[in-house]
Amino acid sequence: MADTTAHAAPVEHTSTGLPSTKLAMWLFLASECLLFGALITTYVLYRGASTTGPYPHEIFDIRYTSVSSFVLLASSLTMVLALTAAEQRDFARMRLWLVATAMLGLTFVGGQVYEFTSFYHEGLTIKSNLFGTTFYVLTGFHGVHVTVGILMLLSLVGMSWAGRLPDDQAFPVEMVGLYWHFVDIVWIVIFTVVYLIPQPKPAG
Repeated sequence: MADTTAHAAPVEHTSTGLPSTKLAMWLFLASECLLFGALITTYVLYRGASTTGPYPHEIFDIRYTSVSSFVLLASSLTMVLALTAAEQRDFARMRLWLVATAMLGLTFVGGQVYEFTSFYHEGLTIKSNLFGTTFYVLTGFHGVHVTVGILMLLSLVGMSWAGRLPDDQAFPVEMVGLYWHFVDIVWIVIFTVVYLIPQPKPAG
């Protein structure tokens, strides 16, 4: 049987017909697109401007990062399953998929920390060259967003267990899902630009 929860408060709608919370989320994600767009553009402009190493081709492990990327993208599927379960009012299964999504995200962040540590030991720091500066800022900023998403997912699980979510638990899950899918899509762009597109020859 589905869990019992608190009754939902009336959802306020805007003149667009969208709930105010959903509109606010879309506006927030739009601003994030501009921010990530600026960071990605900066990386593309300066990644080939370094006059000292290490350079991208010397340290990147495409196979490792590809596996890590697959783990993050798989979390989009578990997020969809969590929303489907919430819409069916199967809240136990919803919590299971939310935890699975958080664990996949945590695995990705752990892989990123390992990668950063490896790069550091190979001599690439945020101060090494322009490539290092733009690379760490871009990918690190994305990692922070994934971490925030993990905290949001676990908060949903805890609030659901405590019966502190509204009766329509699908709505907050959908809002967190929008954020999570956005983070995944941004990583596809970052992975393509940073790891897959051939790097320019070192300056000088």
